[in-house]
Amino acid sequence: MQLPLALSIVLVVAGLWTLIVWPPFLRRVFKDPRSKDENGAPTRFLKVHFMLVTTSMILGAATLVIGIRTLAA
Repeated sequence: MQLPLALSIVLVVAGLWTLIVWPPFLRRVFKDPRSKDENGAPTRFLKVHFMLVTTSMILGAATLVIGIRTLAA
């Protein structure tokens, strides 16, 4: 795949940004009192945020891989 260098760099930066920013957010969600009910079971708050972070990180990893592959081409 051929992309201009600037676009490849944007993909790499966007992928790295996503992989750097979301894990600390997830750690804060786990510490949030809304994450567990009175019995210690996960709440919808935790489940929704976990899926949001997981999906974002998968897309970020894919973006990073695509950016690296276009740089290598």
